[in-house]
Amino acid sequence: MQPVFTNDAVIFGILILTLAFVFWTSNLDRPFWKSFYRYVPALLLCYFLPALLHWPLGLISGEAYPDGSKSQLYHVASNYLLPASLIMLCISIDFKGLLSLGPKALIMFLAGTLGVVIGGPVALLLVTKVAPNLIPTEADLLWKGLSTIAGSWIGGGANQTAMKEIFQVSDNLFATMVVVDVVVANIWMGFLLYGAGRYKQIDTWMKADNSAVESLRTNIERFQQSVAKIPTTAEWFFLLAVAFGGTAFSHWAADGIVPWLEQFRPQLEAWRLESIISSFFWMVVAATTIGLGLSFTSARRLEGVGASKMGSVFIYILVATIGMKMDIGQVLQNLGLFAVGIVWMLVHVAVLLIVARLIRAPFFFVAVGSQANIGGAASAPVVASAFSPALAPVGVLMAVLGYALGTYGALVAAFLMQWVVS
Repeated sequence: MQPVFTNDAVIFGILILTLAFVFWTSNLDRPFWKSFYRYVPALLLCYFLPALLHWPLGLISGEAYPDGSKSQLYHVASNYLLPASLIMLCISIDFKGLLSLGPKALIMFLAGTLGVVIGGPVALLLVTKVAPNLIPTEADLLWKGLSTIAGSWIGGGANQTAMKEIFQVSDNLFATMVVVDVVVANIWMGFLLYGAGRYKQIDTWMKADNSAVESLRTNIERFQQSVAKIPTTAEWFFLLAVAFGGTAFSHWAADGIVPWLEQFRPQLEAWRLESIISSFFWMVVAATTIGLGLSFTSARRLEGVGASKMGSVFIYILVATIGMKMDIGQVLQNLGLFAVGIVWMLVHVAVLLIVARLIRAPFFFVAVGSQANIGGAASAPVVASAFSPALAPVGVLMAVLGYALGTYGALVAAFLMQWVVS
């Protein structure tokens, strides 16, 4: 469906108006809005309202237009605003507090990976046994195509592409799998954002120990209050210089590292680590490193003039551009594959919840451990910041680990799916 608006300036204005509406209503002192936002987190609306503007309203779109052009807003948000936000959100991080979170964060991330690895073959087995005619794709092509989703849900786009090349997935089948990947993952992200607004009730139900997360959040908020001041114009420009100067350095570093790594491609491919030959991966690593490095210097006091607030604004814009890419209507065109994707995600969630209950992990670790797998570096900090902007670096660090494990995990899932359909 051709969207009404295809000019990025117009679409950006619509997204900003949407975000402004959400935050305006969320701060109104009126019974209806107070009750509404008690159950629906503001960040969830920032995500789903642009999705509704895409489908069914058809006003905007993040997909290709009939003339071959495509909105560049997500590209700008993910490549410019995301690294800037990571630097701003990491500046005030309490690194010792981050380490004090302990091994539960890593355990939940690995549990999420395990859920993806076993979820694929379980979902494929159930759907093909219950409704064998629901998916018209040949069995041999099916498991190969689904391997690209496994790559994406453990590592990211680079791992997904690696699976496409390893198993020689056709472009048409790959495009269909990308649709399943994006829509199912985005629906799950919506549930995580909703859960972030009710994490205390969920932690109580799971009998979780949330003390380490609350301690980190409290320490950072106390530091923010101690350095808060009204910023001058010069201080705002210095803040922007750090954010976008760091972004520039991150891109420059990625542009240097990736060509250097290309000479080692044969060895990396033999070790299944070719996914780290990715500019986006190194851009995220560099931006996070810059932010964490600055947190040990006097630059940490930039929090007082609004570093985390600026980072949060950039994150919300990124959320809106992610939302505008989701076409819920695509579900109706690929019911069989979406059935596999939904069952797959449910297995992933079940594994996470079982492990979390066993080790008494808070819902924060469940949500971020899941999104670090399913969404990667672009959306893991979004989910983490839904709990508190101070916690965004946790999502980034966990997502970076996914790049290294993505290809290995996806290969295991692929061979298990091949065994299921053979």
